[in-house]
Amino acid sequence: MRLFLLTGLTMCAFAANSILNRLAIDSGASDPASFAVVRVFAGALVLATLVGMRGGHLPLRNRRRVIGAGALSAYMIGFSVAYLTLDAGLGALILFGVVQISMFVAASLTGVLPSFRQVSGAVIALGGLAWVLWPSESIPVDPTGAILMISAGIGWAAYSIAGRTEPDALAGTAANFVAALPVTAVVLIAIGGDWQITAQGYVLAALSGGVTSGLGYALWYRVLPQLAPATAAVVQLSVPVIAIAAGVVLLGENLSWRLFIGTGLVLGGIALAVVRLTRR
Repeated sequence: MRLFLLTGLTMCAFAANSILNRLAIDSGASDPASFAVVRVFAGALVLATLVGMRGGHLPLRNRRRVIGAGALSAYMIGFSVAYLTLDAGLGALILFGVVQISMFVAASLTGVLPSFRQVSGAVIALGGLAWVLWPSESIPVDPTGAILMISAGIGWAAYSIAGRTEPDALAGTAANFVAALPVTAVVLIAIGGDWQITAQGYVLAALSGGVTSGLGYALWYRVLPQLAPATAAVVQLSVPVIAIAAGVVLLGENLSWRLFIGTGLVLGGIALAVVRLTRR
């Protein structure tokens, strides 16, 4: 039960990132690149402070940083730039579809083959996500945006896989943020051009970076070793659905039968993949 609650809290933190990002970008309080840079900076600052307060140190000179920080930079850069040309729903569908496939493939290569039930649940959940997020009108898919979102998905999958062997979740996450900050900032500022962010944008980006990203990612590293690779891949499909539901409650967005049906499929697929059946 404790693992279930911690995993659910982590997924809610991930969904809150989406809400904060939409609040900042859609209101014009920030451009995507500026938001992402402040987000990573805030995450690095908060996490490094927490590690220092408990008397620890940042394991920056560690081979894990090559994968952890590199994957985090790939995710942040690809995610931020891709949404300049991609529809939000289609972008989320590409992202989480690639994450799921990448983690399933990685698990298979290491000898941890997903069961038929896990694969079936993943297919059902991904189908429900597609039902919710697929654009209702014909929307052209920008190839560059799609490639960037695919790279973001691979980056997040690699970041999640790296977290399974992280001995100290908080210190490891803090080191990843600190190491990823220079690369992420240089690339996004170079691509994004003018720095356009208001006081409200700074607050939203700081909340996203310091709380829902920094602490959320540290919690993710905490629960990952206790989850099977296939389970970790499938449960993340709940994030867009949680974000959409939160948008209905907090942002006054439309509620539809399409959301109800898709949510049922996603949750049913996750349950099929995650819940262990016991024989009587």
